[in-house]
Amino acid sequence: MHLVKIDRAHRVHIESFGCQMNEYDTELVRSLLKARGFTFTEDRERADVVLMNTCAIRENAHTKVYSHLAELRAIKRQRHLVVGVLGCMAQNLKEELTETEPLVDVLAGPDSYRRLPDLLIQAIEAQEQGLKHRGMAVELSEYETYDDILPERTDGVNAWLAVMRGCDNFCSFCVVPYTRGRERSRDPQGIIRETEHLVAQGHKQVTLLGQNVNSYQFNAREGARLGAPGAGGCDWDFARLMTAVADVPGIERVRFTSPHPKDFPPALLDAVAGHPKICKHIHLPLQSGNDRILDVMGRSYTRNEYLAIVDDIRRRNPDIALTTDIICGFCSETDEEFMDTYRVVQDVGFHAAFVFKYSERKHTIAARKYPDDVPETVKTNRVNRLVDLQTGIAFRINQEMIGRTIATMVEGDAKRSSSQWKGRADNSLTVVWEKDGSRARPGDLVPISVSRASVTTLFGKELPA
Repeated sequence: MHLVKIDRAHRVHIESFGCQMNEYDTELVRSLLKARGFTFTEDRERADVVLMNTCAIRENAHTKVYSHLAELRAIKRQRHLVVGVLGCMAQNLKEELTETEPLVDVLAGPDSYRRLPDLLIQAIEAQEQGLKHRGMAVELSEYETYDDILPERTDGVNAWLAVMRGCDNFCSFCVVPYTRGRERSRDPQGIIRETEHLVAQGHKQVTLLGQNVNSYQFNAREGARLGAPGAGGCDWDFARLMTAVADVPGIERVRFTSPHPKDFPPALLDAVAGHPKICKHIHLPLQSGNDRILDVMGRSYTRNEYLAIVDDIRRRNPDIALTTDIICGFCSETDEEFMDTYRVVQDVGFHAAFVFKYSERKHTIAARKYPDDVPETVKTNRVNRLVDLQTGIAFRINQEMIGRTIATMVEGDAKRSSSQWKGRADNSLTVVWEKDGSRARPGDLVPISVSRASVTTLFGKELPA
């Protein structure tokens, strides 16, 4: 492939919206651009290029992107500025963005980041010549995993590590299969080598990522046929992969997100329950507690099957924290069907729940087949009721932590005061404590005696190691 020459170091400002996979993809983009001579700035006003790595799943991220585009319009009137939209919105809304947003110079979908440096250079050169040029790369790939790219990371404690890309579930409300393509699992040897590289950079924790991370499956024979480096031997599932990552010397903690309830075989539950470096936290998206709505959503499990997984997890290790996602007001959801979800939340006792109003997304099965017929006021009321319920549950669970000593990984300064540390417990709860007399540093594991708790945070005192 022909590479366009870059004459000077153009400054790039990248903003990332949405999920952790977008954060990881932003790091991939930084690596690809750095290799071609671009530099980076946190100051949007000093940038030659502004890139927005976008999310198409949540309404809030969608709204933020358009708000930022409006702000950039004023800047672009005053000087040369290349504006690029990356990620899921670029893939899903390419027609809308090209037809209604003349501000946008470059569009690149999640499988097309290798082409981004050339697209940006071409747009920069066109602007310098007074020409209008739009570059677009939005092809989906059956094979792209960026396995040979080491992301340019900035966080010294946790590192996102994508083990697969795409999704094969086709839940009716979700746009991911249309924006990120079909499932592709990375070569496990490449993942282990990347983990070893992370340790050498000083990272103590990795979070394994995938749209349906626990469906990870690497066929050794197929990998060898396609030329995957190091492929061979037995096949790999997610339990084997996560255990191998946790066994890399220097890694203290391994987390993973986001799984699907249909892919929790006993070996995976045993790994979470028993391995000392795999965190005792499972994010288990419920979405709905009603069987008819689950079927319309295409979720492939029932309420009772979901609750059976919860029971199985807690039999293995009752200290595993469970968190979840819930959608309120999905197409045709009745009050009684909502109450089924409400009762599941009551019965399970999640540590945290992320509750959203259903918002229709273009090109999804739901957008094509089901009317978005639940009034906004009803959606809002249901969200508020679930949030109120979950707030009480989380407060009760956190109060039960008072008096316990928990191993906490230091992440950095607390949001409200630089005189306090903030960290995370093994079960993912946020912990805050005074630095006074502390010799801890980010990445250290320290014992914290919990003395107080709120709905979202534990507070305590650091004990001698």
